[in-house]
Amino acid sequence: MGGTRVRTRYGRFGGALAAVVAVLATLAPVSPPAHAAPAPSVAPDPFFTYAGSTPLRELAPGTVLKTRTLPYRVAGVPLPLRVVQIVFRTTDQQGRAVAGVTSVIKPLTGTTSRVISYQSFYDSLDPEHGPSRAIAGSTAPGAMAAHVETVLMAAFLLRGYAIVMADTEGPTADFAAGPEYGRVTLDSIRAALRTPATGIAPAAKVGLVGYSGGAIATNWAAVLAPSYAPDVDRRLVGAAEGGVLVRPAANLRYVDGSRIWAGVIPMAVVGVARGFGIDLMPYLSDEGRRIYARLEKAPIIEVLGAYPGLTWADLTQPAYADPASIPAFVRTVNQLNLGTRPNPTVPMFIGQGTGGQLEGTRGDRPGLGKGDGVMLAGDVRSLARKYCAGGVDVVHREYPLSHFTSVPLWLPDAIAWLGARFAGRPAPDNCASIPAGNPLTPLAPAR
Repeated sequence: MGGTRVRTRYGRFGGALAAVVAVLATLAPVSPPAHAAPAPSVAPDPFFTYAGSTPLRELAPGTVLKTRTLPYRVAGVPLPLRVVQIVFRTTDQQGRAVAGVTSVIKPLTGTTSRVISYQSFYDSLDPEHGPSRAIAGSTAPGAMAAHVETVLMAAFLLRGYAIVMADTEGPTADFAAGPEYGRVTLDSIRAALRTPATGIAPAAKVGLVGYSGGAIATNWAAVLAPSYAPDVDRRLVGAAEGGVLVRPAANLRYVDGSRIWAGVIPMAVVGVARGFGIDLMPYLSDEGRRIYARLEKAPIIEVLGAYPGLTWADLTQPAYADPASIPAFVRTVNQLNLGTRPNPTVPMFIGQGTGGQLEGTRGDRPGLGKGDGVMLAGDVRSLARKYCAGGVDVVHREYPLSHFTSVPLWLPDAIAWLGARFAGRPAPDNCASIPAGNPLTPLAPAR
């Protein structure tokens, strides 16, 4: 009888998820024309802001600041799914104590000892586009990624896992600032484990998973966990990621002038300047300044395909057409090179597409080779081989498709791999068969 009730509940929830998929399938990332009027502004939800009397710097990372429980909402419509939202203390890209936020989608079967930390690919320069805002009822198009991603993780949810989805870019949406993504992810896990209302058991194990922007957070969390959050590192069963950003300086060369992904260049300029607190305006051309101002709160859905053929040289003054001629830029992007960072201590599943020409990105640039349209396959191979050389069990797979079209192949592989890690099966590896990749050398300053 109890089993019948559980199956019925799963069936109803599955129907709700199917409805979400049907709604989201009608949404396409269409960029508004340049003259379009801005969307009406909505007052930020005060829940996401910390106003306590204790300075954040006096609190330990992961400290729970406040919580609330609410139904999961899609475009304001509540679903039969409960979410615990948590505001917690974390650390931004400049080492400052800030307030982060995460949403814990509660397990359907009561208490659970299995947790998926799902890192979102919401990719935006506006903090109001974070997954927690979407789950709370935001109708902003830039916030809709979270609903697609919850559907992607339904296989875990229906098996009784809890899902933790942090707003990984932090309170100021520091797009592409990888170390901040990683710290926010780790502190969100700490906060979720410390909040009894989530239904997470005290001794729960955690798996990391994320694609694209979510892979930035996943990989940095795995790399930083041993030093920044050893308490979390001990709970991790593994990290699964796809569409991986390894060496941003190389990726900017790869998408330079591309049809769909070129707009990521100014997005990264805005996000990195904001996250690291550097001023790149003196180096920008008039057109670069106009685009910079236009994108200061833009989500990626307003950028993809909106700047076909845009190059770095279009954004900068002639003297700075080579990114390596800007010392602040060189210092910053080299801090984001995963090839120079320590290895993780947990098993890794890494998937990467190689068919970027399907999305209008050349695959024949010297020293770069093929990619998926935005991420470089050769860089990912080298990172996987680096981890293998350090004793990490790595499964690396390539898909002959683009960034978007690789997801249907990567996701089942990632889910199956993580399921095996939670089941306690030994982590496999294919280290011996991973082809050689690109050198992961830092960007050298121009002379």
